[in-house]
Amino acid sequence: MKLGIIAAMTIEAELIVASMTDPKVEKCGGISYTVGKIGEADVICAVCGVGKVFAAMCAETMIVKYAPDYIVNTGVGGTLTHELSIGDVAVSRAVVQHDMDTSPLGDPVGLISGINIIEIPASPTLAAKICGIAKNAGVKTLCGIIASGDRFVADTDVKKRITDNFGAVVCEMEGAAVGQVCYVNDVPFVVVRAVSDDADGGACEDYPAFARKSAEVSAKMIVELAKTL
Repeated sequence: MKLGIIAAMTIEAELIVASMTDPKVEKCGGISYTVGKIGEADVICAVCGVGKVFAAMCAETMIVKYAPDYIVNTGVGGTLTHELSIGDVAVSRAVVQHDMDTSPLGDPVGLISGINIIEIPASPTLAAKICGIAKNAGVKTLCGIIASGDRFVADTDVKKRITDNFGAVVCEMEGAAVGQVCYVNDVPFVVVRAVSDDADGGACEDYPAFARKSAEVSAKMIVELAKTL
């Protein structure tokens, strides 16, 4: 079994790579891919960089070059619901692109041209595994819609617009791009986001510390997931 892991942050990738045996680094398209094993699973881990374009580049290259059976996108995000606080974890039931908008042409907001859907479905099997791992670790999780866009959301009005349009539980900047690439390539995926801020500017001052701590939570769960494959 081969698992691809796309991390948005270096700290997450470092924790995952530290759990690998015999890791080897290969560079392709300006992105470094570390190949090794966790348990019995072959694992490919990469840091994609910030934003949807880098995330899509990383996912497509990973699929073409390494042919993973599954892809997990791990990172941090801002909560859009009172059900999740800093340190809690959101797991994708589906992903959406909150900044995709061709509504002047008569389309619903968020419709992704070419595949003509708004919600890209994640793997229910992977989502269930992650939620089970989190429960065993005592980490609060919520499975729902994760919204991606090329902006750091730190505004109450923007936060409300995303929740009103999509019913999302967390917002971030990469997951739905990874999801779209996986969808068109028929690769099961899941997006995991540890909550690092409240998405309305209230925690921005302490964001680096919160992000690091939340990234560690997320990375540990991904390592445990690899051991189950």
